[in-house]
Amino acid sequence: MQKTELITSFLLILMGTIDCVTTIIGVGFSGASEENPVMAGIVSSNIGGFLVVKIAATILIASTYIYARRTIMKTQNKTTRSFKLSYKFIKITYVGILAFLVIVVANNLIILLA
Repeated sequence: MQKTELITSFLLILMGTIDCVTTIIGVGFSGASEENPVMAGIVSSNIGGFLVVKIAATILIASTYIYARRTIMKTQNKTTRSFKLSYKFIKITYVGILAFLVIVVANNLIILLA
């Protein structure tokens, strides 16, 4: 695995894990509520199930990034417009997901500290 893939995947998994932990602390100990309607039912009734779903989703997203990047890098001609657009799309998607997770974690921390 290349250093870039390792670092980027680690950041996604780290932020997803922090989101998971802060959500569990907030819901379990601080009286906060999960705002995601899909996850709200799981976290309120089964913390263990929430943990499994959240960590599995985080690892799946990180793995998808690695797979997409490896697949695109197998392209022989990296000067084509389609390669450049695809590579840029992968990078933008990664940054978007990471930015979203940073916002979610910041929100969780603000709620916990309030």
